[in-house]
Amino acid sequence: MRVLENLEPKKVFEFFEDITQLPHGSYNEKAVSDYCVKFAKDRGLEVIQDDLYDVIIKCPATPGYEDVEGVILQGHLDMVCEKSEDSTIDFEKDGLELEIKGDVVTAKGTTLGGDDGIAIAYALAVMDSKDIPHPYIEAVFTVSEETGMEGASHIDLSGLKNRRLINIDNEDEGVILTSCAGGGRSDCSLDVKRESRTGLSFEVTLKGFTGGHSGMQIINGGANANIMMGRLADAAYRATGASLITMNGGSKDNAIPRSASAEFIVAEDKAEEFKSVVEAIAGDIEAEFEMQDPDATMTIAPNGVKTAEVLTEDSFKKAVALLFALPNGVQAMSADVEGLVETSLNLGVMKITEDTVRYRYAVRSSKNTAKEFLFRKLEAITESFGGTYEVSGKYPAWEFRKDSKLRDDMVRVYKEMFGKEPKVEAIHAGVECGLISDKLDNIDAISFGPQMSGVHTTEEELSISSTKRTWEYLLAVLALKD
Repeated sequence: MRVLENLEPKKVFEFFEDITQLPHGSYNEKAVSDYCVKFAKDRGLEVIQDDLYDVIIKCPATPGYEDVEGVILQGHLDMVCEKSEDSTIDFEKDGLELEIKGDVVTAKGTTLGGDDGIAIAYALAVMDSKDIPHPYIEAVFTVSEETGMEGASHIDLSGLKNRRLINIDNEDEGVILTSCAGGGRSDCSLDVKRESRTGLSFEVTLKGFTGGHSGMQIINGGANANIMMGRLADAAYRATGASLITMNGGSKDNAIPRSASAEFIVAEDKAEEFKSVVEAIAGDIEAEFEMQDPDATMTIAPNGVKTAEVLTEDSFKKAVALLFALPNGVQAMSADVEGLVETSLNLGVMKITEDTVRYRYAVRSSKNTAKEFLFRKLEAITESFGGTYEVSGKYPAWEFRKDSKLRDDMVRVYKEMFGKEPKVEAIHAGVECGLISDKLDNIDAISFGPQMSGVHTTEEELSISSTKRTWEYLLAVLALKD
């Protein structure tokens, strides 16, 4: 029996469950892309699949809607793959273990992929129906959105006729998005040298930080586990001369890291002092962030006497100094929109290999000039330490459109259906409307979606009742004739 079989809207949850049973992390979307292609071919719909596995499906208007302006329904095929320490899910091949908890759907020990599987499910359910009235639909499903919007950047949209775009990639019901930040990925790397050292080995882990989506939750001011681990390592070295074997944290540049770990070599006569210092720093961190990260904890695991290749003193000092010098978090708030982050960056991935330390950031700004300046600042700081810098996955900001019939229609329909005005907002997170608007002249775009929480974390939840309300709202918008 299917887990979501008895939920409404039935077809939406049927397609959503199908998607969750296919591997579809970023750069692993072939299975879900092929699923969408088969869906189209089975129904005689025109479909295009490109070399990255982006998909475009074209669905004719229903009778009576042939002369109504068409619409693009858009979402992304990939999901952020995060899991708890005890989860045995292999995201490369396994489906998710879905659970229903009251009014929400979640996945046991993993992210759910409601971001953005629900968008695909909505679009497929509309095109599958024989009795839902709608104009000509061009469904655009992109890949690798979560890693820099590579799919939206790559996809050829020159064959699209429609100029109304409904992006279904917002996690707050009742909010209509009309603009978003642009951004990109920055890699700050530094060569390191190693030397052999024998001593007591300790593995230290910081975990339980709240984390979250770096566009949505960066404003909350929670701790970045990567930076906190660097802080701890620096204190341990200064107090005891501890040497660092490795230090890693985070897995996605756009997810605020919830945990980080490091392995040290410590002189035997410094072991107790090492533990004392580490515990003290962890206590300081927990006290400083007790409101934002109430579940943060630290563990120390002794591994006995060991000989290992550790970072030289000079390499360690430079690696930590670079980490401390590079900015992180909110850099500027918008002067135009109250409460909106204008510019930020997130150290999402920290990794030390045999000969390199790498800090990977997600950079965002609603002002392209501020974004470019922040890229330049990261480059200048990194190169001043003798490191190398690369930027990739740049995407433009989606700028506010003063006159938008689509926005006006959606506000009016929402008020008619629910008796209140929706919120019309800008967002600091990136959505693909910017790249699509850059490719299609005179595009009229909005972004909306059902209520979700904990996106990009193992606590991700999708509201069942909101999914139904949002579905009914989408159908009402598609049914408009003027």
